Amino acid sequence: MTIRPDFAALFAASPYPYLLIDTDFILIGANPAYLRATGRTADDLVGKHIFDAFPANPLDPDSTNLDEVRVSIEFAISTRQPHTSALLRYAIPVETPDGPGFEERYWSAVHSPVFDDDGKVIYVSQNAIDVTDLYRFDVATRKYYLKQDANAVPDIAQMNRPQMHEAMTRILNAERSGLQILFDQAPGFIAVLTGKDHTFDTVNEAFYRLAGHRDIVGKPALDALPELAGQGYKELMDEVCRTGEPVVLRERRIALRRDAGDALEDRYVDLLFQPIIGPDKRVSGIFAQGNDVTGAHRANQALSEKVQQLEEIRANQTFQLALADRIRQLDNPEDVTAAAAELLGRKLGVSRVLYAEVDDERGTLFIHRDWTVEGFASLAGQSKTMDDFGPAMIADLRAGKAVINGDVEQDRRTAGYLGAYEKIGVRADLLVPLVKAGRLRCVLTIHSATPRVWQEEECRLARETAERTWSAVEAAQAQSALRTERDQSQYIFDSMAEGFAILDRDWTILRMNAEGLRITQLSAAQVIGRNHWDLFPELKGTNTETVYARVIETGKTEIIEIPHMLPDKTHIWSEIRTHRSLDGGIAFFFRDVTERRRAQEQLETADRRKDEFLAMLAHELRNPLAPIGAAAQLLQMAKLDEARVRHTSQIIGRQVEHMTHLINDLLDVSRVTRGLVTLDNAPQDVKQVVTEAVEQVTPLIQARQHRLALHLPPDTTLVMGDKKRLVQVLTNILANAAKYTNDGGNITVRTHVDEAHVHVDVIDDGIGMAPELAAHAFELFSQAERSSDRSAGGLGLGLALVKNLTELHRGTVACRSEGMGHGSTFSVCLPRLHVQECPDDGAHEALSLTPGSRSLRVLIVDDNVDAATMLAMLLEASGHRVLVEHEASAGLARAQAQRPDVCLLDIGLPEMDGNKLAQRMRALPETAGAVLIAVTGYGQEGDRRRSLAAGFDHHLVKPLDPKQLFAILDTV
Repeated sequence: MTIRPDFAALFAASPYPYLLIDTDFILIGANPAYLRATGRTADDLVGKHIFDAFPANPLDPDSTNLDEVRVSIEFAISTRQPHTSALLRYAIPVETPDGPGFEERYWSAVHSPVFDDDGKVIYVSQNAIDVTDLYRFDVATRKYYLKQDANAVPDIAQMNRPQMHEAMTRILNAERSGLQILFDQAPGFIAVLTGKDHTFDTVNEAFYRLAGHRDIVGKPALDALPELAGQGYKELMDEVCRTGEPVVLRERRIALRRDAGDALEDRYVDLLFQPIIGPDKRVSGIFAQGNDVTGAHRANQALSEKVQQLEEIRANQTFQLALADRIRQLDNPEDVTAAAAELLGRKLGVSRVLYAEVDDERGTLFIHRDWTVEGFASLAGQSKTMDDFGPAMIADLRAGKAVINGDVEQDRRTAGYLGAYEKIGVRADLLVPLVKAGRLRCVLTIHSATPRVWQEEECRLARETAERTWSAVEAAQAQSALRTERDQSQYIFDSMAEGFAILDRDWTILRMNAEGLRITQLSAAQVIGRNHWDLFPELKGTNTETVYARVIETGKTEIIEIPHMLPDKTHIWSEIRTHRSLDGGIAFFFRDVTERRRAQEQLETADRRKDEFLAMLAHELRNPLAPIGAAAQLLQMAKLDEARVRHTSQIIGRQVEHMTHLINDLLDVSRVTRGLVTLDNAPQDVKQVVTEAVEQVTPLIQARQHRLALHLPPDTTLVMGDKKRLVQVLTNILANAAKYTNDGGNITVRTHVDEAHVHVDVIDDGIGMAPELAAHAFELFSQAERSSDRSAGGLGLGLALVKNLTELHRGTVACRSEGMGHGSTFSVCLPRLHVQECPDDGAHEALSLTPGSRSLRVLIVDDNVDAATMLAMLLEASGHRVLVEHEASAGLARAQAQRPDVCLLDIGLPEMDGNKLAQRMRALPETAGAVLIAVTGYGQEGDRRRSLAAGFDHHLVKPLDPKQLFAILDTV
């Protein structure tokens, strides 16, 4: 007899609580286990909407996760898949002695869709297990915590062990899923490898994005990623397992194949191999983590390439200027090509350079002159048959294409014609054709005796040289024809690339070509037949007239450069080459060389400022060394009284502080100009900014006996910005005013406000500035003339910093002066922030050199013996007990033995750097709670991040500021 299961009886008998909900959220059934768990009856529930049967507590709506229940049920219906809510807070109605109330309960619930014969979802089964006695909920953090006390899991009548196991399994799966999501969402790639073959145990999604979605987990590294063989990564992992020491790689190239059959792709990664140490103190695996920095690497490469391009452009411009200077005074075309060949040959370091004149009808080349490196044969005066060197190559030249041949034996165009090349000693050549009116006229030819890879910049330089030289040759030919034959051809006259004019002996302008009219911004009617000095009266009586008269008298060509103002008030520089004409007058060529002059002036100015800055820097850094050296020698002498020692120490301190400021200024201006400074923006009260700037400059103002007047706005006036940087702006301007105002002078700080801006003016009655200096006051290394003792000097960085920092705040800064001796005014304009109240960030507490009340045990680890000794003496004089070591291993052992309160660790230790030493100390029970202070010469933001990540509490930059150090010690 076949027994048909009674599912209703099974439903009723199940020890697991079940609630049945239709797709409209109406309750259609609940088994006895569910009714017992909730303390309800079937009549209380069946036929009601779920949220009416289980309403939220009106006094505490957050005690019930209505939205999570709704979302879970809808998910089960829409996806036709079960949905698990690991933990839910859901208060249930209860009867209490005081009347109806709610009891907060925690549930682990699964909502499963149930289908009819047609596969349609007809209702949802809720299996909810009460886990209230297993978990607690923290309201402040809104997180669930497993109870840890001894009575956390009592015998619960309504929860048998299978239910408890089911609930815990759901919760652990949810937590594991959450951890896996975090693991996969980590921005860097992560992998865990175990065993001597480095088998992949776990990898995250970022790792798959790097290496491609392939079968990795469970395979040895070289089986999973066979392309790693020979790249050194397995050897590095072997080393980590052998030594137990981590390996850090920066921008390391790794070649990977994203998918099967793909070509290897170069990526660049920052990578850490961290050993996993087992309970037996042996390495059991490797934790690998890193970041794909290919983009940053390529950006750095692009930047380097851009810098190189700029250097190449600069070198090219320098070469072109030298070429122009060399050929502009040459009248003979052959002299022009010979000079260009020599300059280009020396620039490129080749064997031979020549201009070959082409007779295309005969198919021949003729070399008038050439340039060769010493010991290499000349081809001057020789004629060559073009096809002897390869018809295909000659065809490219006729088509106007440059020929770039790195090895004539390998190039298909020339490989069959090696005899001609061997005869002239050539293995590589670069040919630039000059085609005019569709005909090959000339070929710039560059020969190398050895195979050579021609660089793009070399090819570009050759093309530019060929064009410039050809223009000069054409000009020279035209000039020669005009001087010897007085060729009046209008075509040649007007096709020249330079201005040209002819004057008779009475200075009447007989002719001027189209380019000359364009340059002078005049028409032929305004020029022809006019007296030159009437047309250009500003040149009368100047060196121009003297040169013209001398050329007429001597017949010798002369070249001059003169400034000139055009009719549109534009100022230009003109280069004029003057020749005596056959009828006794003059003919001159002229062109606009304003850009070249400007480039020369900029190069000269930059070179002068560089030399001045290096001289100033050498002087400023050398000056403090004299008193420091003298003070050091004095301290070595015996029988110094306490007052003399204190005075000597103060001298050293002041000079070190001065040198530190100079170095910090250099670093600061470098960071600002490279865009590495980020602002900590917040609303700032202008009065506070001005007040703090005045406080910083007050000692200098008092020392110079200046009178300072402050005019501040009566109300709170806000700007958005970085307070420290804004104070730095005004401090630099005030310090500048104090330096360049004679003793007993006046300085005024005036603040005024309009609707959109805040203006701060610093006005002094000091030495003032000449107009040319005021125009460049904010450029790097720009300074007024220094006093003989250089006491008013600096490095010319302050005002450049002021300009850059002000612009970072979307503001402007300007300076003006009525001239030398009439003082200066510097004006800072910042966007106004319309906010009524500014948050009070508290008063700044002054740092003190006074020792704290508690004597601390301080460990110093520094391989610089002198630095460690002096720091120890300073701390001992302040009442602290000091331990000194000069090696990391010795410092670690001393820390274990002595348990210091504070550790001052140098970062640049030889055997183990300070960051690794800090990590080791944090892992030791004897030093886990010690205050770790990094002491280093590196103060970049990245250095600070690395030290704090290693476990340091503070990061101090050498030379140490005792005030800052004692302030930290006072808090221990």
